[in-house]
Amino acid sequence: MALAPERNPSRESAIPELSFEVEDAGVLKHAAVPTLAFELEIAAPEGVEVRSVMLNVQLQIAARRRPYDELAQRRLAEVFGTPDRWGSTLRTLPWLRTTLVVPPFTGVTSVELPVTLTYDLEVVASRYFHALADGKVPLEFLFSGSLFYSGAGGELQTTRLTWESEAEFELPVATWKAAMDCYFPGAAWLRLEKDSFDRLYDYKAERSLPTWEATLDSLLEASGD
Repeated sequence: MALAPERNPSRESAIPELSFEVEDAGVLKHAAVPTLAFELEIAAPEGVEVRSVMLNVQLQIAARRRPYDELAQRRLAEVFGTPDRWGSTLRTLPWLRTTLVVPPFTGVTSVELPVTLTYDLEVVASRYFHALADGKVPLEFLFSGSLFYSGAGGELQTTRLTWESEAEFELPVATWKAAMDCYFPGAAWLRLEKDSFDRLYDYKAERSLPTWEATLDSLLEASGD
């Protein structure tokens, strides 16, 4: 009588854990809106066949982990207050949340994580990037979601990924600016309430100013700036 194969309870009950690394970032060309593409490397334990991952990504700016020159301190006053208060006000800034479907793999795979950008300076992350002239921005990627994988007998199993999975990356400010220049070359956007825009429009019309730049220059000159 043949003996049944010995079962290994620890192998069958072990829950796979994925590890994450952000290898690179660049401008995603020909997208509908300004977009950065992060190269995300995901590793699974040896012998685990990943069927799919529904990956939730939370991206945030670790603002405490870089220095700031005088110009950046002045521009970031509206975000963190004056520099003398930064000991308590300088904080991690939430950037965005997104979802990515990772296709099947074993071992290690690389996927492209697209992150859309906005030049709306009402958004704190946009104000932060705009305030910096150069250097790198320390980013934190937090991951959660659902992992679908093959069990010991080939059956489909699933487990939850907790927010304990994370990765870090330093994004060059120049990369963010290159993405904006690709879509808004030599320009920036300023959003106004309708009442403020109407007043500005009337000011421009009354003085027969040819462009919005001339209108703003006229106002700045009148204020002595």
